Amino acid sequence: MNKSDVLNLVNLHQEELRKLGVKSLNLFGSVARDRATPQSDVDVLVELDESVGFFEFFQIKHYLEDLFQCPVDLGTADALKEHLRQPILEEAIHVF
Repeated sequence: MNKSDVLNLVNLHQEELRKLGVKSLNLFGSVARDRATPQSDVDVLVELDESVGFFEFFQIKHYLEDLFQCPVDLGTADALKEHLRQPILEEAIHVF
């Protein structure tokens, strides 16, 4: 999965993602840097509606994995380890 494909798919499915509780979505990692290999996952940071719980979080993860047809590492900025937060946020591509 390359960056262009991910960006296009997310934009095409933005309405569905918003219905699942995604307020914003950012891409980071090897796909965002255009250095993904066939074994790479897609690293995604999301901001979620307050109503999104554990079950809904995994619904979003599985939705994205079905969409991209590859593993997704889904997280929130608050869940990032302190020493990783700034570098990840600096490289992140805001999709919506």
